[in-house]
Amino acid sequence: MFSFENKTLLITGGTGSFGNAVLKHFSNTDIGEIRIFSRDEKKQDDMRHQIQLRNPETADKIQFYIGDVRDFSSVKNAVRGVDYIFHAAALKQVPSCEFFPIEAVRTNVLGTENVLTAAIEENVKSVICLSTDKAAYPVNAMGTSKAMMEKVVVAKSRITDKTRICCTRYGNVMCSRGSVIPLWIDQIRNGEPVTVTNPGMTRFIMSLEEAVDLVLYAFENGENGDILVQKAPACTIQTQAQAVLELFDRNHKCGIKVIGIRHGEKMYETLLTNEECANAVDSGNFYRVPCDKRGLNYDKYFKDGDIKRNTLTEFNSNNTQLLSVNDVKQKLLELDYIQEELAKFE
Repeated sequence: MFSFENKTLLITGGTGSFGNAVLKHFSNTDIGEIRIFSRDEKKQDDMRHQIQLRNPETADKIQFYIGDVRDFSSVKNAVRGVDYIFHAAALKQVPSCEFFPIEAVRTNVLGTENVLTAAIEENVKSVICLSTDKAAYPVNAMGTSKAMMEKVVVAKSRITDKTRICCTRYGNVMCSRGSVIPLWIDQIRNGEPVTVTNPGMTRFIMSLEEAVDLVLYAFENGENGDILVQKAPACTIQTQAQAVLELFDRNHKCGIKVIGIRHGEKMYETLLTNEECANAVDSGNFYRVPCDKRGLNYDKYFKDGDIKRNTLTEFNSNNTQLLSVNDVKQKLLELDYIQEELAKFE
């Protein structure tokens, strides 16, 4: 078991849903210090008060750093003395990245470069970077920027043997900030129909706790340059919307309104490409894509390829386990957020 005893953990983008889930996970452990690094002082202040209210005995372990991953000096200050990093800071909204792609590059690509450079210079032991299924076969700016982030992770891993750098790739996290389920709940609360882009669209789904589990799995099992993927289930958007309606729309007044696909959206998402499957390692509930260790020797590169290939093929939200409405309802009912929202409807 990987030990965090008396260690210092830095979470970039730490005021987001993932950062809150990590704090919940480590609230009663022997971890030494958790540093929250982000650029929004209001969110940091809200988080600080929430921690003092819910876990006053651990509040002193949480330290807050104002900064931006785009600014190397602010990253460097936060990284000094850190043992491990969870790099979650990112621009994640598909439509906004479509309209402002350079902003996505500055945060998701150059920001990651800053975090990894600082980590290597400060001898951080391990860094786990959080990616997305949209990085596989990217068709939008957000996915493309995350795909480049993954390339930065792999490239940086080749130049260090002291700092272990891995990447986790996962799909939609239920009830995370900016995700669709909180929007649907608000629509139902207002007596409006829930808006669905395309009913047949499929998406991987997982809880925040499962996202944290994947990152911890990467800490314990990942090797330098690895991309790690959890074998997540999926469902159609229609199924997910129907599950939320059955939980919250008790008077059957709202229904579903189809609004059409937004900028840059796919009909299904991929967690493991066909090309990555050639070298992927099946580890039970996870896949591990090892870093390609070949050097930039063009003669060897063009003349000496791989004869054998894995039989594993693309892992996407159409060929994974597809959940029913009842399955999704059960997963939703396990979430604290859903239980809290249901109580408001009483």
